Amino acid sequence: MKRPTEGPAKSSHALTARVCAIVVALLAAASAAWAHHSFGAEYDVNQPIEITGVLTKVEWTNPHCHIYVDVKGGDGKLVSWQLEGYPPTALQRIGWRRDMTMKIGDTITVSGWRARDGGNWGHSREVTLPGGEKLMFGPPAGTGDGGGTPAVDVR
Repeated sequence: MKRPTEGPAKSSHALTARVCAIVVALLAAASAAWAHHSFGAEYDVNQPIEITGVLTKVEWTNPHCHIYVDVKGGDGKLVSWQLEGYPPTALQRIGWRRDMTMKIGDTITVSGWRARDGGNWGHSREVTLPGGEKLMFGPPAGTGDGGGTPAVDVR
């Protein structure tokens, strides 16, 4: 007995599966691009900060790494700060080494810009390590000027 061919029905299902996979991939890429933000949307170039405190956590994540620092406020109470920086690959290219460059418990100084909402978070630019070495941790304010400002300091 001759079996019917499954050609047209099978290829139709394969095409539908491919189209669905492409749509899902495009939606994922679009949501990641939509979620990314400009400097000016979250941070205020007119509110520079320089904080010194104890490193409590480091998140080596894309699209931005984050460091968390406990800073003693004017009233003596600890204030926890969250600071955003470059992605892990950029940090590695400029000399950062995960779990080696700085460690939880280190006292560091971070310069950058405060968030527009005035909260205890900001965009970091430079970190001064316990031994005095200074490393860039984030781009300059206003990066996104069409390439007029280098994303990384060239030495």
